Amino acid sequence: MEEELRDQKAHRDYYNMLHLVSEAQFGIPKLCPCGAITKETVEEEDTYDYLPGKTYFVCTQFTNDGLHFRQPWVKAIQEEVERLKERYHAQEKLLRECQALKEQVQRLLTRVAQLESGR
Repeated sequence: MEEELRDQKAHRDYYNMLHLVSEAQFGIPKLCPCGAITKETVEEEDTYDYLPGKTYFVCTQFTNDGLHFRQPWVKAIQEEVERLKERYHAQEKLLRECQALKEQVQRLLTRVAQLESGR
């Protein structure tokens, strides 16, 4: 019974790791879950239209076991641009809110100055 529970726990941990790795592949990966860095590689035999190869972000210790990164360059860049666009729009919204608050503070300061001069 103990051996079966250990085996189930090992399988559960493995599947959890696979899920985490698949969820982590968003944007340009910096580090693989194994701790290794990722590098940009070009596979010459994998051609796309007229281009001589396909570019990937790959873990330096890549093995095809599902626990290491190997992400197409185009997909990573597209996701990174989408993430940056979201951040830009959030910053733009915050800037508009700050501008509105600044105008409100200016109106309040003008009103306070009017009240003080009327005394």
